[in-house]
Amino acid sequence: MLAILLGTVVVLFCAYLINELRRPANYPPGPPWLPVVGNTPYIRRLARQYGGQHKVFELLGKSYRSDVIGLKLGREYVVVVLNYSAVSEVHRNEVFAGRPDNFFIRLRTMGTRLGVTCTDGPFWVEHRSFVTRHLRQAGYGRQPMQVQIQNELNELVDVIRERREQPIWPGSILSTSVINVLWTFVTGKRIPREDDRLQRLLTLLQDRSRAFDMSGGVLSQLPWLRFIAPERCGYNLLRRFNKQLIEFFTPTIEEHHRNFGEDRAGDDLIYAYIKEMRDRKDDPETTFTDLQLTMIILDIFIAGGHTTSTTLDLAFMMMRVRPDIQARIREEIDATLQTDELPQQTDRTQLPYTDAFLLEVQRYFHIVPVSGPRRTLADCSLGGYRIPKNTTVLIGLKTVHMDPEYWGDPEVFRPERFLVDATGEAKTHPHTDRLMFFGIGKRRCLGEVLARACLFTFFVGVMQKFELHNPTDSQPGTDPSVVLRPGITLSPKPYEVVFKPRFL
Repeated sequence: MLAILLGTVVVLFCAYLINELRRPANYPPGPPWLPVVGNTPYIRRLARQYGGQHKVFELLGKSYRSDVIGLKLGREYVVVVLNYSAVSEVHRNEVFAGRPDNFFIRLRTMGTRLGVTCTDGPFWVEHRSFVTRHLRQAGYGRQPMQVQIQNELNELVDVIRERREQPIWPGSILSTSVINVLWTFVTGKRIPREDDRLQRLLTLLQDRSRAFDMSGGVLSQLPWLRFIAPERCGYNLLRRFNKQLIEFFTPTIEEHHRNFGEDRAGDDLIYAYIKEMRDRKDDPETTFTDLQLTMIILDIFIAGGHTTSTTLDLAFMMMRVRPDIQARIREEIDATLQTDELPQQTDRTQLPYTDAFLLEVQRYFHIVPVSGPRRTLADCSLGGYRIPKNTTVLIGLKTVHMDPEYWGDPEVFRPERFLVDATGEAKTHPHTDRLMFFGIGKRRCLGEVLARACLFTFFVGVMQKFELHNPTDSQPGTDPSVVLRPGITLSPKPYEVVFKPRFL
């Protein structure tokens, strides 16, 4: 009897191993995986060796001579797409419009599956439509938004002037300006720069960005590690992040509840959401709750705040790296705007080289080298391969933005590639269909309009008022580097620059 029992256990264990190790039929090529952990240890080891998960995916694409790579991370099938046609297909085809439902995604939203970024289906459609509609009512994408950005620009200029030409890392002062534009649309008022809560929030957002990758990191792939190494796997960080978010957002939401009036529903997003909650209070199936509101605010901050300020940081860094480009940008701004004229988004067509420079910053540095994640809603095909239902799909943006067959010299920082001719006189830019910073299709980034306006207005406004110089006595480790730090988004290492006022 014991022998039969042992034999049964051995047979079942062998069947389990075979099932764990087998690749689905016509699954994209990729490295073999281990039971339970899949390719996770292998990918993490290579990521440490080469400086980021995105570089591992590029290496695998070349090794297997395929632009579609098939992996298994933990228990999840994961497919990575690396060329323009496959990336475009994932963006546009609704079969790829889902979001994964895993431990990391749920922990991100307090153990639930809420918000707008990481949800899908009718729930996502309803809430994304609501947010889009009411942000527009509050002035999003219209002149009130531009005025708010210009107000933050004026304060940013004042902060730079107060430093009295001392070395500054631009990244240390930019996030507050971008966050305050978002905060005003969401809550109806800005946060003072000296508010300690704001600085804690910014630090937490930055730490979170560096701690994980787009696949959710080891915490998503091996969630049981939270019981063994909660600090190292990022579990404690996310719990701290969630706790501080609740502490940050809850008082503002409660204040809006206390001060709510029907006439205030158009003032900001929170008032509009509270009105919707009250209108639906008798509906037992309503999805409009305080927790969902908190998660929507979180999504707006994560999507818009960090990436925009990081791109601005890189733009100012390139002013130190490339003084020739800085001189040309300054010349174009001086020929177009009066010294006391505040820039705005509509000036883009009058500043084609400056606009081309900002496009090149985004293409060259690709701070979101891998976007997504998406989830297949049914069995489908991609690049000639079969992708099973509920497979996670990661989108390689760096490989699209750095494709030598299309760009010719992608490793060269050259804004002129976005001008019709090299003189800079052209008013329109070619090649923008290959730029996917904000995605394509129905899941296009909700904050795109605001991000573009902030990026252009802040950059032009600062360049209009200041010249950027190298510090006289550079401290070790303060020189700029085009090699970025890995994470969910890539970010520059801190560097220093001197802002010298151009006009007294």
